[in-house]
Amino acid sequence: MNDPSPNEALRREAGFKDNGLAPAPQPASAARFSESEWQARVELAACYRLFAHLKITDLIYTHISSRVPGHHDQFLINAHGMLFEEITASSLVKVDIDGQVLDDTTGLGINPGGFTIHSAVHSARPDVGCVMHTHTADGITVSCQQEGLLPLNQHSMRFTDRIAHHDYMGVHFTDDERKAVQRSLGDKQVMLLRNHGLLVAGPSVPQSFDLMYYLERACQLQVRLQSTGAPIIRPSREVALQVAKSFERPSRQSVAKAWTALIRMLEREDPSYRS
Repeated sequence: MNDPSPNEALRREAGFKDNGLAPAPQPASAARFSESEWQARVELAACYRLFAHLKITDLIYTHISSRVPGHHDQFLINAHGMLFEEITASSLVKVDIDGQVLDDTTGLGINPGGFTIHSAVHSARPDVGCVMHTHTADGITVSCQQEGLLPLNQHSMRFTDRIAHHDYMGVHFTDDERKAVQRSLGDKQVMLLRNHGLLVAGPSVPQSFDLMYYLERACQLQVRLQSTGAPIIRPSREVALQVAKSFERPSRQSVAKAWTALIRMLEREDPSYRS
C-alpha cells in the first residue's frame, strides 16, 4: 500500500472529511482529470483565493505552483492574465518541466518568468510539492536590505539559519537562470530573492502557505519596527535557534488546523474556487 502524499496526510491529520470539508461533487469540467489531480487543483485554487483575501498579490504577476500527483515532471500554475481572486480549479494550467503546456482551458498560457523560477525548483527538488513566489511591498523591502530578515521576534526567529539568498541579475528566462536559482536555494525551503521578493518551497500547499504567511508577517513586522526609529531589542542567537527548532517539531499540528479553518472561511464566502 502506497504512503499518502504530503497533502493527503495533512488532510487526514486535520480531520478534513470529518469536519464536513470533503470535496464537493466534481463539476463536469473535472471529468478529464484523475481524482487526485482534481483534489490538487481544488487545493491550489483555494490557496490562490486565500492569497487574494490576504492581499499577497501583484496584479496578474507572481505565482503559486503545485506538483501534479503521480507526475514528478508536471506542475499546475496560474494562467497568465487572471487575477488570484478569479482562479478556479479548472482554470489552472498544467505544464511540464520543459515548458510544454499540457492543459490550458483559458488559452492564456503561462508567464515565462514564473515558469523559469517554479520549474527550477520542481525539477531539482523532488521533496517539494508546492512553490510560492511573492512581490509584496514588505517582502521586497526586506529583500533589499543588506542583512535581510532579522531575528527580531517570534515570527522571524522561526527562520533563523533557514533562509537562502539569491542575487538579482535582471529578468532572464534561460536555463542558466534556472540553474542559478537551484544553486541558491540548495536544500532550504525559504529564500529571499534580493531586490525582488520572497520564495517558499514546501512539501505541500498547506505547509507552504504556513511558511509564506509567517514569512510575510515577519517582513511586515520588521519594516514597521524599523519605521519607528526606536532602539531595537535583539534576542540572543541561542533563543532564536530554539524558536526555529520548535517550529520543526514533528508533533506540531497547527498547520493542518489553520488550513482547515481557512477552507471553512472560503466555503462561507465564495466556494467558486472549486469549479
